[in-house]
Amino acid sequence: MNPNEYQDYDLEQDVHRITLYSTVAKEHQHVSSKKRLYLHLDMNCFYAQVEQRAYNLYGLPVAMGGWRKENGIARGIVATASYEARALGIKTAMSAFEASQICPYLVFMQIDYDKYKAVSRELKQILDTFSPDVEKYSMDEYFLDITFLLKKSRSQLEVFAQKLKRAIFHRLGLVCSVGIATSKTYSKLASDLMKPQGLSIILTPDDAAQYIYPLPVDEVWGIGRRRYQHLQKYDIRTIADAVKQGKVPFQKLFGKMQGQLFWETITGRDKARVLTDEVHIPEEVSYMHTFSDWTVDPDAVKGEIVKAVRKVCYRMRGYQRKARRWGCHIRFQEAHWEGQSFVFNTPGFTNLDDYVLNTCLPETMRIVNSALKRNIKIRGVGLYTIEMQEAEQGELFFQESDQVRHLYRATDCLNNCYGPDTVAKAAIHESVKGNTHFVNRS
Repeated sequence: MNPNEYQDYDLEQDVHRITLYSTVAKEHQHVSSKKRLYLHLDMNCFYAQVEQRAYNLYGLPVAMGGWRKENGIARGIVATASYEARALGIKTAMSAFEASQICPYLVFMQIDYDKYKAVSRELKQILDTFSPDVEKYSMDEYFLDITFLLKKSRSQLEVFAQKLKRAIFHRLGLVCSVGIATSKTYSKLASDLMKPQGLSIILTPDDAAQYIYPLPVDEVWGIGRRRYQHLQKYDIRTIADAVKQGKVPFQKLFGKMQGQLFWETITGRDKARVLTDEVHIPEEVSYMHTFSDWTVDPDAVKGEIVKAVRKVCYRMRGYQRKARRWGCHIRFQEAHWEGQSFVFNTPGFTNLDDYVLNTCLPETMRIVNSALKRNIKIRGVGLYTIEMQEAEQGELFFQESDQVRHLYRATDCLNNCYGPDTVAKAAIHESVKGNTHFVNRS
């Protein structure tokens, strides 16, 4: 597949995650050690803020992802919330019912990706007038290379950032937080220091020591929960600890090359490029759906599994990645909303729905039917990759059918041109009907 064909795929379709890649990879680094200056822009509570603007909900607590049934009972999961809602204790991943108990007058809005993508395109047009090198990190986060301002004073940088923020507010009516630093990583951390509507500038080692070093190591992209747990064994909990102990513990844990890269990223020594025209490929592709009304219909769950496989495999084909090891989660409606997860292997590395579905579905339906026999309703389903590789890499003992591969190639072309549901498996129509987090799936 030609790299230009990435753009034919809607890789933001139903994607909640802010971060689409988790670390500064070696291929994302400048070769030279020339000093540079970066600006990271983060739109504050982007989804909620856009809806507040659209429906004049300024000052009201807004939760994205929930809705109210005809009897007034709230359903769904809070994907994100406005600062007014957060101040009352509304949190991401909280059930809409719990959120409504905390704040009975909470305004629920469903997620409208088409609207947010349109606003994001306008935002990009504004940013292009402030720097020739702009990277879209996600719909609501952007990096700018502003090395041309490297010799400017702190006050001049503040003027530049405030001018940028005013331009965004004047055209879009939205506010944002900005971080400026000599490291791409630290510019992202800086933008998060004084939300909402913050502006933080990290130029000197003293700045970093005061504002960045006290942060937990897992605030840095690439250092997730498991890696953070490993680092704690070496008494590395904050960025200051990483600076003090040096790269050796990282190399012991993660290998010589990757360990050094992690350490350089955490300590602000990375030489990252602002990626103006590259697709950010995640380490994991996942999809989760929570039913609006808990179901006891196994065919409805089967339809949602088909939909989950379709969503994950579509994005993998767009990223030009394949997986062999996968995970699936069936969520039950119980007192603690527990569920059952299992890991499965496809015959080989693939991104074609048929191979994944044929392996995943039998075990899924066994779990579902077992739960239904115990009078446990099904709350949601999820699918995620565990082991991925580039699609071009071949295998000795497994090869996808050319006929099946060409079928999905043709299907993707039609769906990319005419809409995501133009061609789909019939079983999708058995999926649960009703409200979801997303306007385009309601």
